[in-house]
Amino acid sequence: MTSNRRTFAIISHPDAGKTTLTEKLLLTGGAIHLAGEVKARGQARRARSDWMKIEQQRGISVTSSVMTFEREGITFNLLDTPGHEDFSEDTYRTLTAVDSAIMVIDAAKGIEPQTRKLFEVCRLRSVPIITFVNKVDREGRPVFELLDEIADMLALDVSPQAYPVGMGGEFEGVLDFETGCIARPEGPSKEFKGTRDCDAEIPERFAENIELAQIGYPEFDLEAYRNGDLTPVYFGSALKNFGVTELIEAIAKYAPPPRPQPAGEEQVSPERDEVTGFIFKVQANMDPNHRDRIAFMRQVSGTFKRGMKLTPSGLGKPVAIHSPILFFAQDREVADTAEPGDIIGIPNHGTLRVGDTLSEKNAIRFTGLPNFAPEILRRVALVDPTKTKQLRKALDDLSEEGVIQVFYPELGGQWIVGVVGQLQLDVLISRLSAEYKVEARLEASPFATARWIRGEDKAMNDFEKFNLSNLAKDRDGDLVFMAKSPWDVNYQQEKNPDLTFSATKER
Repeated sequence: MTSNRRTFAIISHPDAGKTTLTEKLLLTGGAIHLAGEVKARGQARRARSDWMKIEQQRGISVTSSVMTFEREGITFNLLDTPGHEDFSEDTYRTLTAVDSAIMVIDAAKGIEPQTRKLFEVCRLRSVPIITFVNKVDREGRPVFELLDEIADMLALDVSPQAYPVGMGGEFEGVLDFETGCIARPEGPSKEFKGTRDCDAEIPERFAENIELAQIGYPEFDLEAYRNGDLTPVYFGSALKNFGVTELIEAIAKYAPPPRPQPAGEEQVSPERDEVTGFIFKVQANMDPNHRDRIAFMRQVSGTFKRGMKLTPSGLGKPVAIHSPILFFAQDREVADTAEPGDIIGIPNHGTLRVGDTLSEKNAIRFTGLPNFAPEILRRVALVDPTKTKQLRKALDDLSEEGVIQVFYPELGGQWIVGVVGQLQLDVLISRLSAEYKVEARLEASPFATARWIRGEDKAMNDFEKFNLSNLAKDRDGDLVFMAKSPWDVNYQQEKNPDLTFSATKER
């Protein structure tokens, strides 16, 4: 049965409240029983979905985690995406594995650059979006201004499903348009504790705007939402529990069940009998006591049974999957079966890589998981030169996860790491030290960007002869042109029309 699965991600700008909302969804769904709230100002927030040391120190989500919970007969697979802009690549790949998304917007700030960037990724893949305007219990921008900004900036129809009765100091609750009930704040902390007022008079100063919101925007249309043309908008406060239940119910009711996935020219339907899936993420060392590597597979079709043999496209020979994992918040359970839409963790020792397709017959290749050309390149220098072997292992592991890309120059000894954003470099140094006991520092590299080169053998050989000092191999052994500037890339493209210089590489 695939129709009872909802696989979704939460996208937002850093600080819009994504981690808090994730936690409250898990709490409401019964997956955790105690929220990791901010206990005191000085204490770093320890949210249940953020487990890596650097995340706890900085209070940001760096890796995409998977959390599964069940509620009223529906299995929800929530994929947590890094909100920080430096992790756009990991986030992009996570968004290939979901069927819908929740977009979280701060009521005081509206749409911020990172939200917009992530929204564009969803649009590329026609991922339907439910919008949650967070923090309405604080002073925020006027509701109509927020709704119109979503409509104009994202070119989406907006259909408000709820409305805040006052904001900030005037906040009196959230009106649900469908039921006509107002969720009321209670107690000194003004939280929502379950009190819904269903025949309340709406104060006159709010009544006119509420009526305008109900008639002035399009009605909710399921087809338009699932096609990615309309977004239903909910208002609430994740911290104070407003709107969280409504959000879960909206995902259960409206969000699409598992969708077909692209494999070259064809679309693989969840109804297909054969078990198929693709690896969208690899995470090393989730448990520091065991050097484990877990590959996250999005199941696309078939009914998976524990112990089944699947063939990874990168390996070509079948692998028996004996201890597949389902993630229930902080706990892991061994999965006996899994259905399309589920995310399974497969422990392995480096055999599975991001972009691999797993299938029973090895006749399908899922497409659309790219590598992006790095925007920052650095040389890696060891503090202790005897640790070269450990460094190579660590860089290979971390590049397999998608934390960094690693390039091995054709001339010269020092390896080069490439990243999309600065924070990835901090994560690299922190993880080299914590997980691999390798102390390293990063030094300036003479290169500014990299391009994958493809072409006929003769053209490639001629190019290699003249540009050896600017060439490297990536960890797959593919040839990469290391450019000193964007001008350099354009110059070489003009000079070598038979070669393609690509800024992305399909996994």
